[in-house]
Amino acid sequence: MTISLVLAAALAVACVVMVALPFLREPDPESDTLDELDDDERRQLELLEVRDRALSALKELEFDHRTGTISDDDYREQVGPLRREVATALQALKRDGAELPQKASAGEGRPAGGRT
Repeated sequence: MTISLVLAAALAVACVVMVALPFLREPDPESDTLDELDDDERRQLELLEVRDRALSALKELEFDHRTGTISDDDYREQVGPLRREVATALQALKRDGAELPQKASAGEGRPAGGRT
C-alpha cells in the first residue's frame, strides 16, 4: 500500500509539472521592436482617436444633461460642436477607407428590458 501511495504521489507531481511547464517557460519573441506606422496608418490612428475623444465627450455631456448637472441651454450650446467633430472624423475615416469596428448586434450593450 505504501508503494502505491508513493507512485500515485509521483504521478500527481509529474502531471502537475507537465501541465505547468508551458506556463513557466518564457517564450522567445521573434522581435522585440514595434513596427513604425506609415503616414496613412498614423493619420488613421489620429482620426480614430479624435472620433473616440469626441464620442466620449458627447456621452459625458448627455449623461450630465440627463442627471441635471447641465442646463438645457448649455447642453444645446455644447452638443452641436461635439456632433460636428464626430461627423467630421467619421467622414474623414470613411474617405480614407479606414476600417470602422462593427458591433455584433444592434442592441449590444443595452439591457434586455428596453431603453435606458
